[in-house]
Formats: sequence, C-alpha cells, structure tokens
Amino acid sequence: MTVPALDIQNLVKRFGGLPATRHVSMRVEAGERRLILGPNGAGKTTLFNQITGDLSPTSGSIRLFGREVTRLPPSRRAHLGIARTYQIVTLFQQDTLEHNVMLALLGLSRRRYDMFRPLASVPQMREKARRALGQVGLDQLGQRKVSDLSYGEKRRLEIALALAQEPKLLLLDEPMAGLSTEERTTVRNLIASIPRSTTLVMIEHDMDSALSLVDKVTLLHYGQVLVEGDREAVVAAPQTREVYLGL
Repeated sequence: MTVPALDIQNLVKRFGGLPATRHVSMRVEAGERRLILGPNGAGKTTLFNQITGDLSPTSGSIRLFGREVTRLPPSRRAHLGIARTYQIVTLFQQDTLEHNVMLALLGLSRRRYDMFRPLASVPQMREKARRALGQVGLDQLGQRKVSDLSYGEKRRLEIALALAQEPKLLLLDEPMAGLSTEERTTVRNLIASIPRSTTLVMIEHDMDSALSLVDKVTLLHYGQVLVEGDREAVVAAPQTREVYLGL
C-alpha cells in the first residue's frame, strides 16, 4: 500500500466546550486533488489550520507522507513540504510582488539567519521568485507594489508565494472567493496547471468551478465528515443536497 500524502485520524478540536472538528478522518493520496465542501461554520478552515500547525488539535493525529506531524510547529511542517493560501489575502501591500515571493522563499532558506545580506544580492532566490510569478501570469508585474494590483491578481500572487516553495502538499483556502467570472476562470486554469507532483487540497464554495478540478470531495457539517468519495457520488448524495445545496 502506498503512503498517503495526508493521513488524518479522529481529529478533534474544541474551543472550550464547542467542537469545531469532531473526529475527522481523511486520507489523501499523493497527487490527488481533494475538495473540502461545507457551509459556513462547518470547520473547513479550522481543519486547514490544524494540518498546517496554526492550531493544535485537542486529540487525533496528522501524518504527512507517512511522518507524524501532529505536534510539530508550522515552520517544521513547511520544511516538510506544506504550503498554503488563506481566506483573507495576506501580503505585504507596500512591497513589490517579487519581494513578497522572495520573502516566502526566505522562510525556508538558511539565509533567513543572515540579517545583514540584502535579498537583492541572492540571484538564485530572485530567479525562483520570477519563475513563480511566471507560473501565475504575473511575471511582467514583478517590480510593482502589491497595493497596485486588482483583487484577482492578489489572489494569484498568494498562489505564487505557495508555489515558489515547491510544496508536496498545497492547501488552497477559497482561492476563487470574491472573484469576477473572468478572474475565476483565470485562477481555475492556473490551479488546473499545477503538476500532479503536488498534492492539492482545496476549500471552495464555487462548486461549478471547483468540481472540474478535483478527484474526490469531502463534505463537512458542524465539524463532521458527512459524505466522502468521488465527486459525482458526493454531489448526488442526499446529505449534500440538504446541507450544502439547500434542496
């Protein structure tokens, strides 16, 4: 049996007496595309935060490519190959696109301890940043400030920050939220172009755009897994129609 990219077992997170995730188990194979569906408050982002280490689970376990990471800090998990984007755009608005990507790369480099050497003097890091911007179609805007970008371009820049780290597991938290129809198409095509060497887990409310990108779907409701399986089976399940589609 192959080792899964992500193996979650009986994950529980409580905030006081309120359970945000309730015995969530999920196995994502290497190279798989997985969609996490659920209404607001279902525990989707809380689940992501536990996978990345931003939140510690109350109980349960998380394994990344066979390695137990449940108690590792986010920085250690990043070095093991996890990268992510966030629901709310998190960028240095007054800095350039290129420098934002270089800072993301710096977090995984030993050069982060060298506070006296400017990033501009590290040509290899700059080249990697430019390649990442090229992956998302922003290579011509590398010297512009982030504050000058449209919202859709900022979403693409966040994906560039994650891709620059060459992750083995990429978590995308609502990458198409708030985008116009044209921008959604651009981001959907970008996600579709990510090679299968990167395992992808995505939270997204735009089912029409997201379903064509994924192999399997997990439906969460009140922190529990209600349905999981191939996309056609999950979409057709009565629980999905009731909880998510309101039918």
